[in-house]
Amino acid sequence: MQDVDLHTVAEVISPAQVGQWRPGDAWLGGGTALFGEPRPHLTRLLDLTTAGWPALTPGEDGLEVAATCTIAELAASGYDIAEKCCHAFLASFKIWNVATVGGNLCAALPAGPMIALGAALDGTVLLQGPDGERTVPVAEFVTGEGTTVLSEGELVRSMHLPASSLRSPTAYRQGSLHAHGRSGVLVIGRATAGGGLVITVTAATRRPHVLVFASPPSAEIVQVALAERIPDDAYVDDVHGLPAWRRHLTRVYAEEVRAELAP
Repeated sequence: MQDVDLHTVAEVISPAQVGQWRPGDAWLGGGTALFGEPRPHLTRLLDLTTAGWPALTPGEDGLEVAATCTIAELAASGYDIAEKCCHAFLASFKIWNVATVGGNLCAALPAGPMIALGAALDGTVLLQGPDGERTVPVAEFVTGEGTTVLSEGELVRSMHLPASSLRSPTAYRQGSLHAHGRSGVLVIGRATAGGGLVITVTAATRRPHVLVFASPPSAEIVQVALAERIPDDAYVDDVHGLPAWRRHLTRVYAEEVRAELAP
């Protein structure tokens, strides 16, 4: 990603608060996504890095990950699936120490691994805005390529990962066109109580798709569910992979995680 100067920005507010939002503003976390392309409509940045939010707050009900938590901090949290998703960035240590969880969520790129992590673990995001707070499932937060449910002036305060999901066995598969390329397919399986299975598909599709099976599914049932619940036009078509390739690899990986987590 190439840094871009935001020439139209005349002011940076720090520390920032929700009530300070006005047209032309943008929330500033790590800035790796914000400075990745020209944004001539911006005139002011609201800096969240001085908000003082603890990066990681563990509790009996799970783990709260602040929006300003860096990828490096999350990777060091001790959770294997979180570290694997962090490695899906395929980024240098410089990016790991600057890029934030909240920024990755809000960028809403299909390959966003924090989106994959939150959706796969039944996570939720806490949103704060001029009208108060609300909680949204991560799987529903991203609505398409670069689009989310955020309204004007809202920000992501944190992502919550339930303790039960963090304790569950998981299986992870990630594929790219080349060794250091952006994720073309990312499939995460999670075993649930009673032998159930959750399969989450990201990177291959414009938004997360979560398939829930209450009991151990057969290979055929998983493949039918993928075909029925993820339409062909949901797969991304860009330089990082053709839809047919993404669809094929998604089905291969889904079967691999099903077999790995089979009771």
